[in-house]
Amino acid sequence: MPLSTLCLRCGMCCDGTLFTHVSLQPEEASALRRRGVPLLQREEGPPVLAQHCSALDGRTCTVYADRPASCRRYHCQLFSALSEKEVSLDEALGLVDEAHARIAAVERALPPATATTEDAPRSVMQRARQAAAKATPDQPLSPQVQEAQARAESFLDKHFRGRFGQRG
Repeated sequence: MPLSTLCLRCGMCCDGTLFTHVSLQPEEASALRRRGVPLLQREEGPPVLAQHCSALDGRTCTVYADRPASCRRYHCQLFSALSEKEVSLDEALGLVDEAHARIAAVERALPPATATTEDAPRSVMQRARQAAAKATPDQPLSPQVQEAQARAESFLDKHFRGRFGQRG
């Protein structure tokens, strides 16, 4: 129960904060399509499940029984620490709340989101990464966004991505 409590409070592996997409096997893509979940078809290879996952309702997976193997296998560093009793549930929930607070600080520092398109980033952290990638010497990213993003990414790396450091 504590592990599901952690996941239901967090949701960052599904909301686009930690990842941009989930790789799918062909049979997984078929099962998700049957459930009405839109997939992103890439030029090469099988479709992927774009993040923010459209099957996410708040922080609950609505296709849990048909979720892809990649989703079934994934455990963030904090989940692993909780399952190994390296942190208590209260400590883990506090870290999740801190991560959400840091992400909210990034959102406050970013310019307001404009009309979205299908390929536009959907999470705050995706928007921040996209803004950083588009920054130029003539139009730099504001110091407020840079600082908030750096603080959030560092926290996510330390407590959620861990040694894998997967951003995307």
